[in-house]
Amino acid sequence: MHIAIAGNIGAGKTSLTELLAKHYQWDPHYEDVVDNPYLDDFYNQMERWSFNLQIYFLNSRYKQVLDIRQSGKNVIQDRTIYEDAFIFAPNLHAMGLMTNRDFTNYKSLFELMEKLIAPPDLVIYLRSSIPNLVKQIHLRGREYENSISIEYLSRLNERYEAWSQQYTKGNLLVIDVDDIDFVNKQEDLGLVIEKIDGQINGLF
Repeated sequence: MHIAIAGNIGAGKTSLTELLAKHYQWDPHYEDVVDNPYLDDFYNQMERWSFNLQIYFLNSRYKQVLDIRQSGKNVIQDRTIYEDAFIFAPNLHAMGLMTNRDFTNYKSLFELMEKLIAPPDLVIYLRSSIPNLVKQIHLRGREYENSISIEYLSRLNERYEAWSQQYTKGNLLVIDVDDIDFVNKQEDLGLVIEKIDGQINGLF
């Protein structure tokens, strides 16, 4: 079984991936931010490094999906390959931070990869307001994220909402995270797990 968590920067994907992996004894697959050679450069000079960063993430997540399917294990993945292709790359293109030529190249590569992979059995979308995202980003204190603008986060949020409403590749569970704290409150985590159990039981 392949479960994936989607959501904007600071929505709580990594934390929930960790907690659910522990609860269900699933194998966690995390987004590559620590060893990513482009993130610092990208946040300092988005226009110059947007294509490089998106190609890096596309390659990394494609490899993850192949590994997940080949492992035969129950896996939970921090962020999906679809978010890069339908949210982050189009957003950079729309903001004038990725050229038409690079965006066309990127889309062509994604469409080729997409034919060779299966979607997750369940996608969990963590819906969050901008103030909540900003608070969480500041709390975790990643230096390269200090320059993220409210406008950038807002644009991503709009695209996440549109994408979640049009997602038809499989099962989607939407969880509003503004008023819950699944990291520090066991009862909130319990509510999230209850919702996930309902979805998983419906899959089999």
